[in-house]
Amino acid sequence: MTVYGIGLGPGEADLVTVRGKRLLESVDTVYSPGRLSRSVALNHVSESQLGDLDFPMTRDEEKLRRAWRAAAEDVAAGAESEDVAFVTLGDPNIYSTFGHLRRTLAAFHPEVDVEVVPGVSAVTAFATALGVEIESGTGLALREAADGAAPTGPDRMILFKVTDAVATDEKLSAAGYDVTYGRRLFMEQGETTVTTDPEEVAERDYYTLAYAEHRSFERDLVTAAFEGVDADAVDAGSSATDTGSAGTDATEDSLTADGGEAGSTGPATGGSE
Repeated sequence: MTVYGIGLGPGEADLVTVRGKRLLESVDTVYSPGRLSRSVALNHVSESQLGDLDFPMTRDEEKLRRAWRAAAEDVAAGAESEDVAFVTLGDPNIYSTFGHLRRTLAAFHPEVDVEVVPGVSAVTAFATALGVEIESGTGLALREAADGAAPTGPDRMILFKVTDAVATDEKLSAAGYDVTYGRRLFMEQGETTVTTDPEEVAERDYYTLAYAEHRSFERDLVTAAFEGVDADAVDAGSSATDTGSAGTDATEDSLTADGGEAGSTGPATGGSE
């Protein structure tokens, strides 16, 4: 049977995709790797359908591998006779725990089919929450910035896991970047914060990201010329131009469909014909 890796989006229940919601409602068992994803899933399935998986809070790689093997055993056993789901915040393929499960299933349970259902990721949600437009023809880099790290180089970056915003901000500012921070964007769990002041997000929180744009970055957009324009003045000028040209151009009513003047029965001919 199939294990569906379903992205729940950033945290608000109504940001789950239509496909994700349909599949959640179609399976009998939904596995969850943590408290936040569990709370979102409960908006779509009953508590009796949830299968919690245990992951130790450790960086010990051997312990983590044992935990993922145990989780894969549970999920594979559930998928022997029916389709099941594994849920994760955001998108299953972007900074997600689902990648560990998929690799472990592929290694030890290759008979299990796996299908990924994309979700709204913080990569895209941040643009709306922070009022940032990623225009056509421009670049955007993804970086981690945990524990005060401050990667530099690209003109525009999204920084994940900003757990020491004050230290990160100090370094990025010195390197020529303006930074906006977003914490728990589109999440029902906790308070959403959008700010340019790192002190407002100084408290450590895994769900803090940042948008960094170098001060030398320039946009070359056709419609950028409209910024600061007096629309009323432009419209008035256009009307005056249209009125002044009316007497010199043939009117729409005086032309035939092929562009000739009305009343003409054909092309002008010479007297010798």
